[in-house]
Amino acid sequence: MTGLGALIQRNTKLYFKDKGMFFTSLITPVILLVLYATFLANVYESSFRSALEAAGATVSDKVIWGCVGGQLVSSLLAVSSVTVAFCTNLLMVQDKITGARQDLTIAPVKSGTLALSYYLSSVVSTLLICFTTAGICMIYLGCVGWFLTAGDVAALLLDVVLLALFGTALSSCINFPLTTSGQASAVGTIVSAGYGFLCGAYMPISSFSEGLQKVISCLPGSYGTSLLRNHALRGVFAEMERMGFPPVVVEAIRDSVDCNLYFFGNKVSLRAMYLVLVSSIVLFLILYVAMNIRSGRKKK
Repeated sequence: MTGLGALIQRNTKLYFKDKGMFFTSLITPVILLVLYATFLANVYESSFRSALEAAGATVSDKVIWGCVGGQLVSSLLAVSSVTVAFCTNLLMVQDKITGARQDLTIAPVKSGTLALSYYLSSVVSTLLICFTTAGICMIYLGCVGWFLTAGDVAALLLDVVLLALFGTALSSCINFPLTTSGQASAVGTIVSAGYGFLCGAYMPISSFSEGLQKVISCLPGSYGTSLLRNHALRGVFAEMERMGFPPVVVEAIRDSVDCNLYFFGNKVSLRAMYLVLVSSIVLFLILYVAMNIRSGRKKK
């Protein structure tokens, strides 16, 4: 464990020492927040107003913007928790390029220990950035419409932790075979551009075709987004029910923003969403460690 702790400390220090990697990771959620608040906020607001008007319901602007803010915040955290993990995990590729990994493998360090050190240090760095982003998101919600309880905030932070663990495990598996900066940049660009659509952060899954919905329902990231949606919007839905909104209307809104997810027509419970996410973390982590051990044996 002493060797593992020393490696984690080494990797974390190197990451924060490299200003390029650090600021690239930090600026991603900030840019997303600006883009979301600038462009998507009005789209979400119009969508909520249209849905409520169609149902013959009137609601205050605070509730409307509480819905908009909750959807924006959950989208931002869902994307950032994974895309930032791909940035923080670039140290693993950087060590291959500089030859530092080869030096580490010469030392009496097991391949599994080295793999876990990259994973855990990346998790630490990702969480530091994502918790900072979550704090900014809380300030944004406080400005537009706050309906969260202390339990909701705690649940949101737990979701961020799980998605950071998932994103780091996924990025570890994908980044492990990479050996050049060009490959790493290409993977990062593809993930940044496509992940938000695949997890339902940019567009609700309910707006896709039925076939695509079934495909996306098989992806673990979509369940992480739904968990964030549920906890970010729970207070808003509770306020709607307190105001006398028919349960059918509230349930229809929950469906439209992916608080309710359906796996081949069957509604997925929150417990099942957590199970899928945790199982995915364990699966990708085992796969990543196995890849490292197998690579170490081949070199020997």
